[in-house]
Amino acid sequence: MSLVADRIAQTETPILDVLAERWSTRVFDTETPIDEDALAGALEAARWAPTAANTQPWRVIVARRGSDAHAKVLASLAGFNGAWAGDAGALVVFVAETTREGKPLLWAQYDTGQVAAHFTVQAHAGGLSTHQMGGFDRDAISAAFGLGEDFTPVTVMAVGELGDIRAASPELQARENAPRERRTIADSVIVDD
Repeated sequence: MSLVADRIAQTETPILDVLAERWSTRVFDTETPIDEDALAGALEAARWAPTAANTQPWRVIVARRGSDAHAKVLASLAGFNGAWAGDAGALVVFVAETTREGKPLLWAQYDTGQVAAHFTVQAHAGGLSTHQMGGFDRDAISAAFGLGEDFTPVTVMAVGELGDIRAASPELQARENAPRERRTIADSVIVDD
């Protein structure tokens, strides 16, 4: 089985190429270290994501393959995620600061999501592949990195060079070759008046 030749999203209306071409692989090059310039660019894009009242209620943990931090993040991953994500050049944890000075920051997870989205788009534009995961042990991440009660891990993102699909397991090849599908715009918009 080989990788589907065309992973470009079939959109209802034209969108930016960098968005249409972006997809979430599970096959990463196990040898190539993370491209530090592309990673720095993705972090810079994240830094400039929109944020409510410029509060910037987010942080990241960057864990490069082979480091103690990488092993801790990998150990927190649930089920199937742990089988493939360790191959990525880095695992990045996006963390929301949900309270500050005892007051809730109700928009913190939204802002953190924007940070992850900006990171993803810039990473893709810089030649990196990404895959976000919600299946991980948030308490384990908090304990491993000493995160206080004000901070909530939101997502873990595998980041690195695209790997060779032929080296992947049959199960992984099947998932990589699954059609790209999204709900229609009409099914997504609640009111369009």
